[in-house]
Amino acid sequence: MSLLELLLHALNFAAPALVVALIVVLCSRILYAKSRPLANGWLQLAVNFAVGMGALVLGLWVFGTDGKLATYAVLVVGCGTAQWLLLRAWQLK
Repeated sequence: MSLLELLLHALNFAAPALVVALIVVLCSRILYAKSRPLANGWLQLAVNFAVGMGALVLGLWVFGTDGKLATYAVLVVGCGTAQWLLLRAWQLK
């Protein structure tokens, strides 16, 4: 496997986490326009991406392969929970 192929595999592995993180942040801006989040959009995106990558790596470790539906379910629930906590933490402050 060449370096380019390895890079493409890594980017394709991380793509679902990035897309879900971006969708969650954008939807929270639309749905919770009146509430002020704890962090700016880039930090929210970074936190959700990190949580998503953690879910994908955990799924790869548990199942031994990527692309399982259970892994994607954990990805969506994890990113949603992280975004909710980011919004909720500011309201409690």
